[in-house]
Amino acid sequence: MNSQTLNLRHHLLAISASLLIGAGLMAVKFLAFYLTDSAAILSDALESIINVVAAGFALVIIIIAAKSPDPSHPYGHGKVEFFSAGFEGALIILAALGIFYEAWPRLFYPQAIPRLEKGMLLILGAALVNLVLGAILVMVGRRTKSIVLVADGRHVLTDVYTTAGVLVGLVGVYFTGWNWLDGAVAFLVALNILVTGARLVWQSAAGLMDTSDPRLLDEICRVIAGHRRPMWIDIHQLRARRAGARVFIDFHLILPRDLSLEESHAEVKQMETILTDYFAGQADILIHADPCMRPECTICGQETCDHRQEAPKMQFLWQRETLTCEGPHKTPKPAGEPEK
Repeated sequence: MNSQTLNLRHHLLAISASLLIGAGLMAVKFLAFYLTDSAAILSDALESIINVVAAGFALVIIIIAAKSPDPSHPYGHGKVEFFSAGFEGALIILAALGIFYEAWPRLFYPQAIPRLEKGMLLILGAALVNLVLGAILVMVGRRTKSIVLVADGRHVLTDVYTTAGVLVGLVGVYFTGWNWLDGAVAFLVALNILVTGARLVWQSAAGLMDTSDPRLLDEICRVIAGHRRPMWIDIHQLRARRAGARVFIDFHLILPRDLSLEESHAEVKQMETILTDYFAGQADILIHADPCMRPECTICGQETCDHRQEAPKMQFLWQRETLTCEGPHKTPKPAGEPEK
């Protein structure tokens, strides 16, 4: 079984567990609301609806994103995952507006909360289950580089924080008798998840617009700097983006001008192999080979060269600030300075 198939199975197993467990916990929270008629517990239960709907949508998205590239989608279907994250964020915002609507009258016209102890025990149990589920989803999502699983896991963890806040407020109601705290807690819950929803929508838009990912670029720079060869004189115009579990990388590689086409191709393939192995076969790489020119003589690491016109004096640190430059002529670092 290859790594791609294994990742897909992990995705499907994780999101299916999220869907089933989320549905069960949603029922528990609505039972707690039925017993107590608490606005704070209702706010928690409403957010659980979003968990279930988002998990179901994410399951469909993962299946679509796993499809191989085809003539209509030559770069694959991975970007559809950003739609899932944006959809989930939009649902969270709608849930926040619904909570505001329910919390407002409870804040100014408070009422007694019956069977409060039973309601608190039910949502406490739901929070503990969600804590384990959310941590597993984020862990699997990061390991398999799935924005859908990470987004769903973070949303589940947000639900834990929400439930914790609700419990604190209800404990306050229990010991003080201040029933207005029920509406106040619901109001704060709505504010919190409104910010979470807006953040997910923003991240989704950034992914769809191929916004630069500094962490990904730094990761790529570390990999190629760790395998640097004297034959590889320099790199420029490095670009990279994610689409689902796949990474798309392209850059220009400066090679000695006297290499044959076959030798240049071999150097390019060697670098492609390094990156492909690092990203476990989930990388599409395009490398444009450029011949060295006179300005590169001062940074060239080759000991002998028939075309050298200047002695080597400096070398570039292969890091994001230099490798993403548009052209090969950059401000180099002094020779001998270690790579970062």
